[in-house]
Amino acid sequence: MTKERRTGPIAACVKSSMERYFRDLDGHKTTDVYSMVLAEMEKPLFETVMKHVQGNQCRAADLLGINRNTLRTKLRRYKIPV
Repeated sequence: MTKERRTGPIAACVKSSMERYFRDLDGHKTTDVYSMVLAEMEKPLFETVMKHVQGNQCRAADLLGINRNTLRTKLRRYKIPV
């Protein structure tokens, strides 16, 4: 599977969500969209990955490409049970 194929559906979902977000602003100003998007997607990302690896933190960290301590910090921040 190519990288493009693996990320295509995710990119399409992000694009669709962002278009809807800007449409719903209805002329109101906004700032710091980048931080908002990261905050909105990070918790469900970690929840889904942890479910996929059946709670195995080593596998989750490897799958995400992050350090296991970073993963643990994020899990605590978002109160995701391990």
